[in-house]
Amino acid sequence: MVKQDAAETLSIDGREVRITNPGKPYFSREVKLSKLDLVRYYLSVAPGAIAGIRDRPVVLKRFVDGAEGEPFYQKRAPDKRPDWLRTVTLSFPSGRTAEEVVVDDAPGLAWIVNLGCIELHPHAVRAGDLDHPDELRIDLDPVPGVAWDDVRLVALETQNLLQELGLRGWPKTSGSRGLHVNVRIEQRWTFTEVRRAALALSREIERRAPTLATSKWWKEERQGVFLDYNQNAKDRTTCSAYSVRPVVDARVSAPLTWDEVPLCEPADFTVLTMPERFATLGDPHDRMDDSPGSLEQLLELAARDEAAGLGDAPWPPHFRKMEGEASRVAPSRAKGGVKASKKTAARSPRTKMPLIVVANSPNKDAALAGLERWKARHSDVAAHLAVEDVLVDSMRGRSSTWTRIRVNLQHVSEELRPPQESPDPDDDPTREWRELRAKGKS
Repeated sequence: MVKQDAAETLSIDGREVRITNPGKPYFSREVKLSKLDLVRYYLSVAPGAIAGIRDRPVVLKRFVDGAEGEPFYQKRAPDKRPDWLRTVTLSFPSGRTAEEVVVDDAPGLAWIVNLGCIELHPHAVRAGDLDHPDELRIDLDPVPGVAWDDVRLVALETQNLLQELGLRGWPKTSGSRGLHVNVRIEQRWTFTEVRRAALALSREIERRAPTLATSKWWKEERQGVFLDYNQNAKDRTTCSAYSVRPVVDARVSAPLTWDEVPLCEPADFTVLTMPERFATLGDPHDRMDDSPGSLEQLLELAARDEAAGLGDAPWPPHFRKMEGEASRVAPSRAKGGVKASKKTAARSPRTKMPLIVVANSPNKDAALAGLERWKARHSDVAAHLAVEDVLVDSMRGRSSTWTRIRVNLQHVSEELRPPQESPDPDDDPTREWRELRAKGKS
């Protein structure tokens, strides 16, 4: 049995915050960082980190076993919390509600990090108006194998478009493989309207940089850098500025100036380097709230797309089917093609992709090991795979996450394609719940 360290109480801005088991390893591979090290990091950049979450409900993504362990999402505020910590009640597309934490200061920041919140996940709304976002979120997510240079080029193309539309984008590294561009907007539009604007922006960038960018929702159809418009749907969150990411070098989601984007490297921004950068340069995004912009021109672009026959694109799976939405069935699962509606009749039919699932596991390393075992069994097939043919999906249930790995056999001749086998491993944490639900419907 591992002996836990005695708790340490920190005095922060006149409040006392108890850090339990402060020496617990949170990063132990490439860098060595304890829970207390993470708390001290966040306190060193507190003005910037708090600016990204202040007055916003926060989803608690808890890594209770450190960055190498599997996290879980906790929407509801813990029953045992300081009386000085605010909460607000959110409603979700499912109809459920949850009382979520609102962090406004450094003590609150330290308190949620003590819960294991390595990353910070605020909603795009303020506590005073939970129905109208004040932020358009542009998430540039490269598919596997895409060069970092391409991500930067798409970000710069995004900046050019935003300037044409009279909007100001604020770039930051995601802390993983992509870039985020946040746009402060007037609180005049609903989540549905903000997402519609994001979809129009994504499609326009795809038109301007067709070899680099994509707005395609289904992973099997993507090539290049995906502009994830659905990050603007209600109930979706992304990591905010200065968030630490669970990668081996403890990278940070680093706010940048646009002059830094062409030469920036994600690995330059870590828990070890960010405090000095912050102390020297301050927060590059400290003026973000000064001039909120209008979505009117983006919504006009959306209307032009719709008039030209481009209807809505797929929503996340837990949302109800929306009017005008394209089929929510992945091309690889479509039967007999997609039935065309009046709004989608002009579109070309989707090609069904030959996908097979090779691994499901709450542990990403275990899933990747399963992929390697599959490749070893089917070495003649693996030799034909392109980088983008291996789809590593981060799946999210109500409170759990897991990794699903699929292989697209589009570049493998039909006579060589292996059949769907039992995934190895096959530890989908939602299976039992889905089977029970299916029995209840039968």
